[in-house]
Amino acid sequence: MKIDETIFKAYDIRGIYPEQLEEDSAYAIGLGTASLLKPATAVVGRDMRTSSSGLSEAVIRGLSDGGAAVTDIGLVSTDGLYFAVGKYGFDCGVMITASHNPARYNGMKICEKNAVPLSGDGKLAEVKKIIESDNFEKTARPGTVKKRNIISEYVEHALSFIDISRIKPFKIVVDAGNGMAGMIVPEVFKKLPCRLIPMYFELDGTFPNHPASPIEPENVADLIVRIKETGADLGAAFDGDADRVFLIDEKGKTLGGDMVTALAAKALLKKNPGSTILYNLICSKAVRETVEESGGKAIRTRVGHALIKPLMKKHNAIFGGEHSGHFYFRDNWYADSGLIALLICLELISDAGVPLSKQVATFDHYVRSGEINSRVDNIAESLKKIEELFSAGNIDKLDGLTIDYGDWWFNVRPSNTEPLLRLNVEAATPEQLEIMTGKVLEVIRGK
Repeated sequence: MKIDETIFKAYDIRGIYPEQLEEDSAYAIGLGTASLLKPATAVVGRDMRTSSSGLSEAVIRGLSDGGAAVTDIGLVSTDGLYFAVGKYGFDCGVMITASHNPARYNGMKICEKNAVPLSGDGKLAEVKKIIESDNFEKTARPGTVKKRNIISEYVEHALSFIDISRIKPFKIVVDAGNGMAGMIVPEVFKKLPCRLIPMYFELDGTFPNHPASPIEPENVADLIVRIKETGADLGAAFDGDADRVFLIDEKGKTLGGDMVTALAAKALLKKNPGSTILYNLICSKAVRETVEESGGKAIRTRVGHALIKPLMKKHNAIFGGEHSGHFYFRDNWYADSGLIALLICLELISDAGVPLSKQVATFDHYVRSGEINSRVDNIAESLKKIEELFSAGNIDKLDGLTIDYGDWWFNVRPSNTEPLLRLNVEAATPEQLEIMTGKVLEVIRGK
């Protein structure tokens, strides 16, 4: 079958509906997944996008025709889908979502038993080959299909990571971005003593208020205004499928995923002394310092959930965090959950007895550029030139090129999908950050 091969990404399937991804392709992906994994059981969930219901039905038909007994859990967050796979022992799970992408997109996140993700350089590529070669395996009798609601069970699971009695009556503004957090978060806060101030909780796949991509500063602007207006203790913004979260302190400052990683690590190490924590190499040096000061072991990794999850298993790491707002938990089948990260941070902030901004200030002694993208003609040549010109620093090539001068460092790495170099810089002062970022960009952009 002919399928748009560009929809197969490094960690998931994603494309514009219906030009790149439609019901026929979704059926083929379901049947191709069943042909490869041969699951006896499978579970399918979906987000609130206008095309998700039809794509979900098509995937379910494909999995069923491949012999799987399919459980349709309907509207759910991506971390809720991972929970269902892990908790109930499904052989395969498919989440219909395009995460933070604009409304015209849709896609799928596919995992196998124990919520292990299929990646673009592994089994996801094999599914694509099966589809392109029409090498499907249909069973004589389709598998059964039934519906199940797992929201209350997932909420209880997420709350099991904290002691609810320790949570203080915070005033919290949550921006769901018209995504799946709008359904999940109210159920969680029914169990907490906090006052929830909801923003954009109506499920609406057209995203009428702003894109559900909280990593972009403009998409948390409304939330910051509301925090200040209400005098809230903190704010939280979720992406479209609610597996990522970003925190904003009481002053309206957005915390990067690395700062949330440090907060969660502190909280988990209190309860699990000496544990191993993973963090990706874009994260601030403050993460390693915080883990080690809290008595844990810090391991630096490449970027990407398909890479972090196996490493967590290898090192029996209790937690892993990424700058992009993905947070992984050993006791959540190594899967990521923005909701669990928020709850763990709430418990830590409650115990600290000081505002969130002061809590972060105890370990964040640096300033960061954020990710800066530059289009380049020859990525290999650019990286070589950067390495030559900054050779006085400590160089490593774990993921792209990282060069550390002690009081400042930077990482530059190629995009997986575009002719871009992605630059992240961290320094001790704003002045140093501005100067050094400018110097590296001059080399990258040839100016």
